[in-house]
Amino acid sequence: MLLPLVVVQAVALQLFYGGHLDVISRRLTAGLAGDVAFVATLMDTMPEARRPEILREANWRLGLSLGFEPGALLGVPPSRPAWNPLLPLEQDLTNALRERMNFTFDADWQSDPQSLVIRVQTATGILSVEAPRKRLFTTTLYVFVFWLVGSALLLAGIAVLFMKNQVRAIRRLGEAAEAFGLGREAGPMKPEGAREVRQAALAFNAMQERILRFVNQRTEMLAGISHDLRTPLTRMRLALAMFPRSPETDEDVAALNQDLDEMERMVESYLAFARGERTEAPQPADLVDLVEDIVAKARRSGAAVEVATPDKLVLPLRPDALKRALGNLLDNARRHARRIAIGVTPLEEAGRSWAELTVDDDGPGIPAAERAEAFRPFSSGSATGTGLGLAIARDIVRAHGGDIMLEQSPMGGLRARLRLPV
Repeated sequence: MLLPLVVVQAVALQLFYGGHLDVISRRLTAGLAGDVAFVATLMDTMPEARRPEILREANWRLGLSLGFEPGALLGVPPSRPAWNPLLPLEQDLTNALRERMNFTFDADWQSDPQSLVIRVQTATGILSVEAPRKRLFTTTLYVFVFWLVGSALLLAGIAVLFMKNQVRAIRRLGEAAEAFGLGREAGPMKPEGAREVRQAALAFNAMQERILRFVNQRTEMLAGISHDLRTPLTRMRLALAMFPRSPETDEDVAALNQDLDEMERMVESYLAFARGERTEAPQPADLVDLVEDIVAKARRSGAAVEVATPDKLVLPLRPDALKRALGNLLDNARRHARRIAIGVTPLEEAGRSWAELTVDDDGPGIPAAERAEAFRPFSSGSATGTGLGLAIARDIVRAHGGDIMLEQSPMGGLRARLRLPV
């Protein structure tokens, strides 16, 4: 909005200043030069007895202050400053005087701020002409420039205030959308601004409400499914506990108990994956402390884990959910490797702050062509897992507004790289 306004004002000033002002300036200087040339010619051609009458009539009729010095000669013209704001006007007057008379002359623009003095060398002496500067200026220019610049500033101020309100509403909508994408629900935003911006805010509030309602309904449904699935498993485990024991049936009972354990583990893993841990509210937490807690538990389980972290790194987290994600990554690494290394690094990229967490191991790793498939549920299961660890970890990290990538580790195995917004 401001750029076209500035361009229009610049074009108008250029056209007026470059066209109209030049024409007016040439006409005014030509008029003054004609008067001076006319008087100088009369003083040079008329008898000496007529000179007082010529000066008297010229003073009265032409509005000039005239004087004549018989027999005088022009000296060195007065010096001019290096920079003169009146230089274009002075050049116009000089050109006009040269066109209208053949006498030598000079013009003094410095002695008097209200007038200029033109001295003309005639054959009989020097004619001095003192003319008011207002004869060479037009006040229309100043009125026009004041009106143009003043109206432009006024309209620009109104436009800036109006656009500031509209941009503030759009910025708030963008911030709310970004916060919701990072899992930081702040409730519905207040619609404000232009009609289109308010409509977008209402649509965002409706979308946010539908998504949250869907998540809540899914969580409630999964809680019911969890209860329904655990009830028959509990009855089966109770039936096995009451089953008569004998050397012939002990092996079968042990196998059934193992199958029940596997079923319970799969049900819990599936429910955790489907729930996505979104019911936990984000809160400022120290990522370094969280990583050290997870590493301490892994070491108690017999894992060899190396840690490289800064002193402190606080960011909005769902601590329980992120612990589950890191625990899944450490469990995967511990099952397939002997050594594990965890690093936490703060980053600045594209004007945003990130916390980068890497989990490296010296295991067999995953081929590059199969790393995308490893995140699919149940695709990477083994005899000791359900194939949901990486899927749950990525779901939790993305709920934080970050992402997780699998890469080749410097230790020879697999590297899991997590990025979380600070």
